[in-house]
Amino acid sequence: MNIPEWTQILGFITVVSPCFLLLLIGIRLLVGQPMSELRLGNWLKGSVSVSLLAALAVLAIMLATGSRRESVDLGNMVEIQDVHFHLHIKFIFDRLSVPMVILSLVLCGTVGSFGLSYLHRDVGFQRFFLCFAMFLVGMTFASLAGTIETLFLGWELVGLSSALLVAYFHERPSPVSNGLRVWSIYRIADAAFLAAAIALHHQTGEGDFGGLMGNEPWPAGTASLSSSGAMLVGTFLLIAAAGKSGLVPFSGWLPRAMEGPTPSSAIFYGALSVHLGAFLLLRVSPILDQSILLRWMVIGLGLISAIYAALVGRVQTDIKSALAFASLTQVSIIVVEIGLGFKYLALIHLIGHACMRSLQLLRAPALLRDYKTMENAIGQTLDHGSPRLISWLGESTKRRLYRIALERGYTDTILDEYFVEPFVRLFTYLNQMELAWTAWLSGSSRPPQETPKV
Repeated sequence: MNIPEWTQILGFITVVSPCFLLLLIGIRLLVGQPMSELRLGNWLKGSVSVSLLAALAVLAIMLATGSRRESVDLGNMVEIQDVHFHLHIKFIFDRLSVPMVILSLVLCGTVGSFGLSYLHRDVGFQRFFLCFAMFLVGMTFASLAGTIETLFLGWELVGLSSALLVAYFHERPSPVSNGLRVWSIYRIADAAFLAAAIALHHQTGEGDFGGLMGNEPWPAGTASLSSSGAMLVGTFLLIAAAGKSGLVPFSGWLPRAMEGPTPSSAIFYGALSVHLGAFLLLRVSPILDQSILLRWMVIGLGLISAIYAALVGRVQTDIKSALAFASLTQVSIIVVEIGLGFKYLALIHLIGHACMRSLQLLRAPALLRDYKTMENAIGQTLDHGSPRLISWLGESTKRRLYRIALERGYTDTILDEYFVEPFVRLFTYLNQMELAWTAWLSGSSRPPQETPKV
């Protein structure tokens, strides 16, 4: 076999190996024969290792041959001739996707190994690793996506697994409520992503990143969109990225997501999932180059989110929430870097921050114990002093800033009152209209009854 054939085979193995793990765990649970913890751990480590070795082999071939883009095309899964629509599954290996998929596999392998011990004999052990395998497949698809449809498929799998693991402790009301909150924010991001995909298909006739960004590999491509078209598609994608990465005004879900087990918090909201919005902006960065206004929107949103997260993170009283807002601060800075056009800097920042934050979150359960041990060893309580505020601000301004930070910027309240409630009232009214219309068509004399609220 020649080198292109080897590249195709290795690329296919990179994608299929996590899918096989998900199918294996899912089918065994479906037939009521779950694997033992030891066997599941071996399959997990083996699957991640095979996929990682295949990705590294593709990288080695690309470096040896000087290639900057290789693709694995699986063809159209769905094709509708009348409307010129097709669901095209394609994976690409380039300077963005290869580092991202290697990062995803390394961190998933590390956190997965940690989770095998952390969740030993837990009643939800099998359920956790089923969702974990789903997340691994989603990150692999999203990282290597060569079309916007493939990216959307991975995006959905990541969102679903994230929300399910936030509600992992489903016997308590708080995790379930927070999981639903995360899922509702993800639905907004998914709707914006889907709108961007439809607009992209309408303007270009396809969702292939190769055709959209020109023949040049990332990041040198030029988007085949007009300035107004780029503004429309880019705005939808920016909303999707903001929802997935917890940027303002969707930041309220991020500390809620810490309800899940520590391994899921580390891999989702410290390492990979929280960076997926920034990765999306990196992938479509040629679109940003087509509109100066869109670039300023990206920079502005990143700056506002960074200031917000830095302010709110300083008043958190638990370590996981503090780390969540610290992650948001860095992700926001990465978004600013993307808006300024520093694409390689943003990619390096993303990789470094994901590794560091994952380690910090894995260390979080033992941090308090270590802190108390240190206090006992030195015989006194450690005092770091009160946090310094900006000295030139007046006392009333400092108190207002503290109150805003303590209430996390009132983002949840603003979303509930100005976005959720109007939608609820609108759909309640439409429901009443539908009931009245149905009663009139059926000739019923009974007044329409409102459906019970969930």
